[in-house]
Amino acid sequence: MSGHPSPATGPAGASRGLAGRTTVVTGAGRGIGLAVVEAFLAAGSRVVAGTRERTEALERLVKQGAELTVVEADLALPDAPAALIAEAVAVHGGIDVLVNNVGAVRPRPAGFLSVTDEEWEWTFTINFMAAVRATRAALPHLLATGAGRIVTVSSVNARLPDPLVIDYCAAKAALTNFCKALSKEVGPRGVRVNTVGPGPVETALWQGDGGVAATVGRSRGVDPAEVARGAAAQAATGRFTRPSEVADLVVHLAGPSGANITGADFVIDGGLVDSL
Repeated sequence: MSGHPSPATGPAGASRGLAGRTTVVTGAGRGIGLAVVEAFLAAGSRVVAGTRERTEALERLVKQGAELTVVEADLALPDAPAALIAEAVAVHGGIDVLVNNVGAVRPRPAGFLSVTDEEWEWTFTINFMAAVRATRAALPHLLATGAGRIVTVSSVNARLPDPLVIDYCAAKAALTNFCKALSKEVGPRGVRVNTVGPGPVETALWQGDGGVAATVGRSRGVDPAEVARGAAAQAATGRFTRPSEVADLVVHLAGPSGANITGADFVIDGGLVDSL
């Protein structure tokens, strides 16, 4: 464990046992990553947020006095994940939790033959290798605690292949498989490894100007809002997942209430996937 845990600062910290722990979150500037940062702060954790650029939301948290360190890093670069982990260790003396959240998707409306080698490499770098590199750098510190935790935000597309995002699906399937394999190696040494697989989430990745709905809408001559409504309608709940709902699941898996959960993949998709 890094440092000495302090008393819980509120009900969340008291109930989840994360007060005083150090958590590193990648892709933390907005969307799911930002919600994860906020959830761990509410649970009493010290958070190191890795983000390509400092966002207003993160700056606001810092100004409010949150125990938050913001590290600007382009995690698509080979050395950046290790540099992020090194900064967290330098500031706090160790790491207790790693949340691999960084990721991105570019829809391929022109089909598989339109996807170049460079685009495949980009997709696998940001959605797979960034997590592999961050995990490699963090693992010695997590092992040193005797109770480290890794929670990786994968995707429902790891088990739901979709030609519109064919390279993204492949990268997320690799990511989920990697985490399962790693859980078997490090579980006996006290480190728990789990994944979360969100379906469509209310973030810019889906609903922003350059998001999935906008890209698909332009290619089909359809209003992006209609594309989003159609995607939401495929879920049994009829809506997208909220970032805070994903964050709550991540915090649960990192906390003591998930103490015997490892090697698991938790889909949070409103019932989108039909298979067991």
